[in-house]
Amino acid sequence: MKINMGITPVVKKFFDQDTNTFSYVVKDPNTNSCAIIDSVLNFDAPSGRTSFEAADEIINYVTSNSLMVEWIIETHVHADHLSAAPYLKSKLGGKIAIGENVTIVQNVFGKAFNAGTDFALDGSQFDYLFKDNETYKIGDMDAVAIATPGHTPACMTHIIGNSAFVGDTIFMPDQGTARADFPGGDAKILFKSIKKLLSLPPEMTLYMCHDYGPNGRDIEYLSTIADERASNIHVNDAISEDEFVAMRRARDETLGMPRLILPSVQVNMRAGNFPKPDDNGTVYLKLPVNLF
Repeated sequence: MKINMGITPVVKKFFDQDTNTFSYVVKDPNTNSCAIIDSVLNFDAPSGRTSFEAADEIINYVTSNSLMVEWIIETHVHADHLSAAPYLKSKLGGKIAIGENVTIVQNVFGKAFNAGTDFALDGSQFDYLFKDNETYKIGDMDAVAIATPGHTPACMTHIIGNSAFVGDTIFMPDQGTARADFPGGDAKILFKSIKKLLSLPPEMTLYMCHDYGPNGRDIEYLSTIADERASNIHVNDAISEDEFVAMRRARDETLGMPRLILPSVQVNMRAGNFPKPDDNGTVYLKLPVNLF
């Protein structure tokens, strides 16, 4: 895997306070080409209503700076927010992309939600499926997608110049790591993925997908490989695989389900699209009872 640490992408962050999610517009410093990473569709669960405030912020930034969107990237099938990828594509263009192991997620949750034969299990809802260690371009800038499963089977980290967009693979050092108990998750696999990530150059900047401000600190979104190796509370250099797995499994048993997991997964496994309307013209999301 060839990494050009001499390139610093132009990164604009966006933060959705309701879901504690960071989205990013990542621009090639030498052209107007960009990628959008981990967008958010506003969703009010009690009413079932969607809105576009978070996505419109991104659209306003892209259009006001005359940027050209080449990619709309999902680091994984999110369980805590709905993706705005189709809405962004309709306004800005670009290819909606995710890791090729989305098919594993689709098989598991397609059955869980009884999605029916109309729901393809081959990732074809997305415009592009990244393979592990695949290189791609944002304008003239090289990028690499590396598989970092464990939180979900489809998790990928995107290395763009001297920066890595880690999804839920790892959090800020005082936040630790994401859970690994969702269907298809695995704490041992997550540990190996994190170790692969932490073998990257120590000065590489990491962009978080989430932060929750533990112990009352301000919300943060930037870390480095060196910082994580030195002081991540779950997975620093002094912690063994057995210690991590024992901690992660014990901790996961205490966690409730994410507030928006049921609507999020149904939509995000479809590349941000909702299921087809019923014969009355209304779109419905399913609520499995006593399944999870």
